[in-house]
Amino acid sequence: MTAKIIDGKQVAQDIRAELKAETARLKEKGIVPGLGVILVGEDPASQSYVTAKERACAETGLYSDDNRLPATTSQAELLALIGKMNADPKINGILVQLPLPKHLNEAEALMTIDPSKDVDGFHPVNVGRMVLGEKAFLPCTPHGVIQLLTRSGVQVGGAHVVVVGRSNIVGKPVANMLLQKKENANATVTICHTGTADIAYHTRQADIVVVAAGRPNTVTADMVKDGVVVIDVGVNRVEDASRKSGCRLVGDVDFEAIKEKASLITPVPGGVGPMTIAMLMYNTVESAKTSAAG
Repeated sequence: MTAKIIDGKQVAQDIRAELKAETARLKEKGIVPGLGVILVGEDPASQSYVTAKERACAETGLYSDDNRLPATTSQAELLALIGKMNADPKINGILVQLPLPKHLNEAEALMTIDPSKDVDGFHPVNVGRMVLGEKAFLPCTPHGVIQLLTRSGVQVGGAHVVVVGRSNIVGKPVANMLLQKKENANATVTICHTGTADIAYHTRQADIVVVAAGRPNTVTADMVKDGVVVIDVGVNRVEDASRKSGCRLVGDVDFEAIKEKASLITPVPGGVGPMTIAMLMYNTVESAKTSAAG
């Protein structure tokens, strides 16, 4: 068996096309979804990511208010800008690009964002609503994982899902979303992490494995059963002398070996990554619709 590759680029493109059509309909009613982005400092990865978000806004027809601040920006200046965006009716979603420079308090910045504009889904109010199964902005990467499974025809309800990783950004929220008594969820979920004595014992029982551990080869072929569905959230840079850059991107699973056992698998790059921005656009459009209805 050779796994079918889940093409995250294509799925993300489909979602963005749907959002573009929806945004066009909203504009006919005088509603233009707006995303406010704050980037502090000159971290190359963050700059690249923010630029990609700006392109996505342009592609889907969203208004983008981009604010690139120097690394010397103070906490007071950052909070003041967030407060200004909270009060701006043209802004439906606020994104503070992480990580922030070390002298800034990330938790305080995220807490300052109005929960109704928290399109990253990181505010405790939205996290609480998500856990309770109420309507909330879902964190973008975990929501992207759910969309990949759903749009690939994977039966999640009744499946045994093993999540490897317990971060607040991916592991915990995706586990919570998968166990909800809802459509495209209702799974039996096991969470493994660095304190798990025998991760392989659990992953071998899984129908679906979601890996977000932040380490290459965390899950190898001997750790999964035939026909498993594998969602690899990891992005790791490893040395590769054959590449001009001297390195290449890999996920958290042994892709080449596992693809010979799995039924479906996401690649890295081109799997979960493109979905994160697509779901950010989705949350911003949803925020605009809610604001207009209110």
